[in-house]
Amino acid sequence: MNETHSVMNETNPLRRLPAVSRVLEEAALVEARQSYGLAAVTAAVRQVLAEMRQRLQAGQTLDTEELAPAHLAQQALLHLRRQCGPSLRPVINATGIVLHTNLGRAPLSEAAAQAAYEAARSYVNLELDLHGGQRSHRQEHVRQALCRLSGAEWATVVNNCAAATILVLRAVAGGGKEVLVSRGQLIEIGGSFRIPEIMAVSGATLREVGTTNITRLSDYERATGPQTAAAMRIHTSNYRLRGFTRTVALEDLVSWARRRQLAVIDDIGSGLAVDLSPWGLTGEPILSSSIRAGADLVVCSGDKLLGGPQAGLILGRKEWLERIERDPFFRAVRPDKMTLAALTATLQHYEDPALALNHVPVLRLLTTPAEQLQARCQSLLERLQSRSFPAAMQVLAQTAYAGGGSLPEIALPTYVLQIRPHQGSEEEWAYRLRIGEPPVIARRAQGCLWLDLRTVFPHQEDMLIQRLCQVAQSLAGALDSP
Repeated sequence: MNETHSVMNETNPLRRLPAVSRVLEEAALVEARQSYGLAAVTAAVRQVLAEMRQRLQAGQTLDTEELAPAHLAQQALLHLRRQCGPSLRPVINATGIVLHTNLGRAPLSEAAAQAAYEAARSYVNLELDLHGGQRSHRQEHVRQALCRLSGAEWATVVNNCAAATILVLRAVAGGGKEVLVSRGQLIEIGGSFRIPEIMAVSGATLREVGTTNITRLSDYERATGPQTAAAMRIHTSNYRLRGFTRTVALEDLVSWARRRQLAVIDDIGSGLAVDLSPWGLTGEPILSSSIRAGADLVVCSGDKLLGGPQAGLILGRKEWLERIERDPFFRAVRPDKMTLAALTATLQHYEDPALALNHVPVLRLLTTPAEQLQARCQSLLERLQSRSFPAAMQVLAQTAYAGGGSLPEIALPTYVLQIRPHQGSEEEWAYRLRIGEPPVIARRAQGCLWLDLRTVFPHQEDMLIQRLCQVAQSLAGALDSP
């Protein structure tokens, strides 16, 4: 009987596949039913068995371990996580780009993330005065902290910087009034966000002044007319003009606008709140400097150099901010309780700039000395070598950039672990690293993978090694198969 069964398995390899019911008995899948339900788990098992069946029919040789119910159950779990799990997943960012827009820009501090979590899972006093028992304004949770940080008279928050810009323009120049902007500042950032188009959406009329490389105060003067409502300075956050250039300093623009009774709007972009020049990071306007220069309204992002959640911050004169908050559009773009909780916790770090540098991840990553990164890369190399990792590896000095339309000219000195795999191309390695759990996003150049640990948190290094070894094993198995 056993001999007959063995012969049948040899002549028909499909008989080596276990039944669906047998795979479902594995403990991992019994537990998975609590999260995904029996129907989804069963469908995943059927899919894995179908894939194995196709491989056997194609003549591939599969060892006993690959066809074991426990292994098939793990493969079914991977299918479930990809198909039924959330598509938005934490990744290991090994690119060295600190404010990677495609990877969500600024990671929050532990305190900010915890605050958002607590707000998400609970009722909160979003619009309730706990002392008086009356309805309050959600902006009160962040207003005073923003005013202390910037020196502004008043402040408010919306859900992103584009919305903040539109609201400011509607308040100052809605109904077709003119806003003066230097031609050298007509920016476009990611996603086709163009200042001329934002002007049109807001109802304001763009009036270009000067030329691309030269704009003088006299250009603003000549362009001013009865319909002029404001002058707007826009920080060129993702490019710089060099050579024969001239721009008008904000202080001079404010002084001139006061004489002409015009408002001054300053879009500073990244929302930098502390001076990073001791680390060689220059060229970004600081939030408080713009207020001190006299701008009536200042707008910036919350999730760039400030290091908080996605938000649009508007600071400046109270009369303008109150007008903005009365705009019906303001309600459409107001922040939710999680954003406000995370932003409040982020702003608390800035009560002491030294604490901010230690606790706000973006600032800590940007100011990490290159020597520390070199030591970490060397340690990573040695740990991989101790596992007989199948690749030629070396630590190289390189440069990285802040990203997110910030500090475009500042090349951050860094070190990378260069990996030249013995098996598989760098494209195949990059793909397999991306699709695993957790996904790893790396740089590719010169036929190699480059891992920049500036953006890899120390607690992620063990997982990074595990993922690299997983890819090496999977490629070795794929290449060994006929």
